[in-house]
Amino acid sequence: MRKTRTMSSLFALVALTLVMACSQEAATKPPAAPADATTEAPPDNVAEAAPPAAPVETPPAQTATPAAPGAASGQDFTVQAGDTVGRKLEYSPFVNQHFPTQVFWGDTHLHTSNSPDAGFVGNTLAPDMAYRFARGEEVTASSSWQVKLKRPLDFLVVSDHSEYMGLAPMLRTGDQALLDDPIGKRWYDMFNAGPEEAYNAFREAVQSVTEGKLLIENPAVMRTIWERNNATADEFNEPGKFTAFIGYEWSSMPAGRNLHRVVVFRDGADRADQVVPFSSIDSPDSEDLWNFLAGYESSTGGQVLAIPHNGNVSQGLMFSDKTFTGQPISADYAATRSRWEPIYEVTQIKGDGEAHPTLSPDDEFADFETWDKGALDGSSAKEEWMLKHEYARSALKLGLKIADSVGVNPFKFGMIGSTDAHTSLATTREDNYFGKFTATEPSPERYKHYVIQSLVDDKLSTFSSEEVASGLAAVWARENTREALFDAMKRKEVYATSGSRILVRVFAGWDFREDEVERPDFAERGYRDGVPMGGDLNTAPAGKAPTFMIRALRDPDNANLDRIQVIKGWLDEDGNTQERIYDVACADGRAIEARRCDRPVGNTVSVVDASYTNTIGDPLLTAFWVDPDFDPEQLASYYIRVLEIPKPRWSAYDQKRFGIQMPNDVPMTVQDRAYTSPIWYTP
Repeated sequence: MRKTRTMSSLFALVALTLVMACSQEAATKPPAAPADATTEAPPDNVAEAAPPAAPVETPPAQTATPAAPGAASGQDFTVQAGDTVGRKLEYSPFVNQHFPTQVFWGDTHLHTSNSPDAGFVGNTLAPDMAYRFARGEEVTASSSWQVKLKRPLDFLVVSDHSEYMGLAPMLRTGDQALLDDPIGKRWYDMFNAGPEEAYNAFREAVQSVTEGKLLIENPAVMRTIWERNNATADEFNEPGKFTAFIGYEWSSMPAGRNLHRVVVFRDGADRADQVVPFSSIDSPDSEDLWNFLAGYESSTGGQVLAIPHNGNVSQGLMFSDKTFTGQPISADYAATRSRWEPIYEVTQIKGDGEAHPTLSPDDEFADFETWDKGALDGSSAKEEWMLKHEYARSALKLGLKIADSVGVNPFKFGMIGSTDAHTSLATTREDNYFGKFTATEPSPERYKHYVIQSLVDDKLSTFSSEEVASGLAAVWARENTREALFDAMKRKEVYATSGSRILVRVFAGWDFREDEVERPDFAERGYRDGVPMGGDLNTAPAGKAPTFMIRALRDPDNANLDRIQVIKGWLDEDGNTQERIYDVACADGRAIEARRCDRPVGNTVSVVDASYTNTIGDPLLTAFWVDPDFDPEQLASYYIRVLEIPKPRWSAYDQKRFGIQMPNDVPMTVQDRAYTSPIWYTP
């Protein structure tokens, strides 16, 4: 059962303007500091209805009649006796409203010149420039282009690699502590001998990390760089206006297989300075990383989490059904992983990781910016068995299967996007894409450049033309602070986009009605009677199936919307995982037949001109949907995918602006999209 609605372009754009204006105004006003940061958290994401709101007491009407004896007379009204007595019930319906009201946009995965695979290969922009750019300032890129975002970000995590953090700037300046080390002196000479020799020094550093050892070790230098980074984050952190998180990347890469995590701290430098980053040299096993995170919280009283990414180049390790040491997943392992890794970076420059066409042959949108050649370093080719352990959709299903076996779901994660750019520039718009690293910043030749050059087989190499102008993390919260955004990540009330700022909201419950998705108090009812993205539905009431209310609003500076889809995964009665896609809203009045929009949305892209029009699609789509195939005895997960209409890809803009001809195998159009965190059902 479903109900969908679209809004006329004119009315929707007016609504868009109002929404964005309100969001901007609220985002730029610093909120009053709460007495206790934990008291402002929204209700738990569990479908247990809150008590109904108390009725609003209507105050006595004000009057302009002559004052009664003993009444105080004002210029425009009369104050009656008793009018100043305090009331227990507030007139304003928003006074005691504590659920999230805004989406905040950011990047949780950005590298600066402090990362060896950025600073070694041309990035000269330190963390301060990354923050300046993210908050909307114009900066000069390492390649000398002037660059600026169309709209600022709300938050940023500078996540430089813990391994050799700060090494490249020290080589550039000739730091004496580095020159006193024989390897440091040799790398200094190579670094300053030109791009080719600098790249060779970089390959030596990367190879040593892959082999689990550092060729240069100086704990004092590491602490100095770390504390300097933390001080810079604190300097640029402006509660209520811009959030600068402290973070870094743990870069485990056994045999070239990606197991990287970004570590994000809720805290400031006063706590983060009490540790130095735990690196993959300390251990390549994520369980040891989790022990470090637990130790940090225990010793400092702070809070921290880890965000995995790029399962698509992990060669089946990221979502394996075994631990790093090859043991079966236990309930303790599952609970620990779920505790420390509440969200997953599902889309970024190195490929989209939502789904794979081999795993989802009935999904016509699954083959989106796919990177599936092999390991991260190009040292080994992909084998088909690996795929189900690498992509988010299959991992969500595998998590249900493991939960059925051990009682806990290890892959119960929300979804975000981020860039993983190594340019200090968080750019995700197709018409403003500044590449993976400095050598792939805009130029007529950049599409030919290696991103990863395989030393085994050039077929396993990846090139700049395959880079994805992705992605962004969208966070539902009440205020733009470290505390509010971090808490939203922990409860998984977040979603991913592949670059556009599509607004998406979803609630699931047991008793939503068709008309509620169109009500102005849609969100209030959603929180009162259901759960948002990232939440849980438990044990269905007799005869009930989950009901969903969904709204999606286009990025006001980007393309119209094509459709809304519900993507369901479940564990059937035989213990096998299944998936099904339901189109629940289709733009342009298209009908839904056999769970799909009856025809494609169309395409207005002119590749020659690198242009498109919003004469197809809709600015706003809404849907009310009841799962028609629900079995109350089966574990299930549901997430929302929203697709834009086609538009020019960054490669089309390069072709137009530089007057070049792209090869036929380079994609020239793209349908950006959003993926929400799932909602889980447990019998």
